[in-house]
Amino acid sequence: MNSHRYCVIMCGGVGSRFWPFSRNDKPKQFLDFFGTGKSLLQLTVDRILPIVGADNIILVTNRQYAGIIREQLPQVKESNILLEPARRNTAPCICWAAHHIHALDPEASIVTLPSDHLVLKEEAFRKAISEGLDFVENGNRLLTLGIQPTNPNTGYGYIQQGAPAEGYSEIRKVKSFTEKPNLEMAKMFLDSGEFFWNAGIFLWTAKSVLDAFSKYSPEIAQLFDAPESIYGTPHETAFIDETFPLSPSISIDYAIMEKADNVYVETVDLGWSDLGTWNALYEASPRNNEGNVTQNCKVLTSECQGTMFAVGGDKIIVAAGLKDYIVADNGNALLICPRSDEQKIRQVVTEIKTRFGEEFV
Repeated sequence: MNSHRYCVIMCGGVGSRFWPFSRNDKPKQFLDFFGTGKSLLQLTVDRILPIVGADNIILVTNRQYAGIIREQLPQVKESNILLEPARRNTAPCICWAAHHIHALDPEASIVTLPSDHLVLKEEAFRKAISEGLDFVENGNRLLTLGIQPTNPNTGYGYIQQGAPAEGYSEIRKVKSFTEKPNLEMAKMFLDSGEFFWNAGIFLWTAKSVLDAFSKYSPEIAQLFDAPESIYGTPHETAFIDETFPLSPSISIDYAIMEKADNVYVETVDLGWSDLGTWNALYEASPRNNEGNVTQNCKVLTSECQGTMFAVGGDKIIVAAGLKDYIVADNGNALLICPRSDEQKIRQVVTEIKTRFGEEFV
């Protein structure tokens, strides 16, 4: 195993589109959605361990989730858990993690992963990551994974591939990025064969991504540009507590990837889903003859079709006449809504917080 290879796992999101299962105190990355006995975060760590040793796995999360992470991942040493004092999207956390790793190992290469995605083809995943790390270790390159699209999904960003990289059959220069197109455009993308879903999985060396921050996002770069003696020492926490909240809230895509001229895409088929919504979980789950999905619960239905049932505890659900609905019951909250309206869940959670208080979100 290459000791210069590291993995950064981003696990600080709140997952509000999975309410009421995903809550502020325990978001979806810490939940066992598939009855495997492991959370999505634990499955993510298991997936990367054959490539990156536990000592080289860095977790970046919000401070309030420190206890959950230590409980779920005792094999990851405490100094590898970076605790954000505020939520600022992906660019600041990636910049911090890159500085932290570079101080430990200036020759480091890094794969950056979300903590809450589904990957069914794990061998294909490991092959893609290994080849991708080899690619970025041999040049000043930023690499992202592009997923072979199976439908004109309007909830994903798209990457347009360009000219092939010499010596790598599955890696091409990125021609363009498009954020969540409308349906007509998504169909055009699918028909063209040039566009791939943006998985939010990135590979680079610590040096190349820090150079990219300096060139394309100097505001963030300057905030985190501390002496190397700060990172990896007891002084790091105090520095981050002061600096991190000052950063703009911006994604790595907007901060760097859509601006840089050394960005490549590795096109892959991983059996992937970002599990960003109830519909995404529905599509990734086994269904019965009526197209219904039951997530670890007992259900008795009559004339129900295409409906997702997810209920915590030992309740029995009896339902009749539901077509294409979400029924999710957890703790002090029950959600019943058409699957077609799931994009409104985030807005509803905000309204619940305003009207009824934090205890319900």
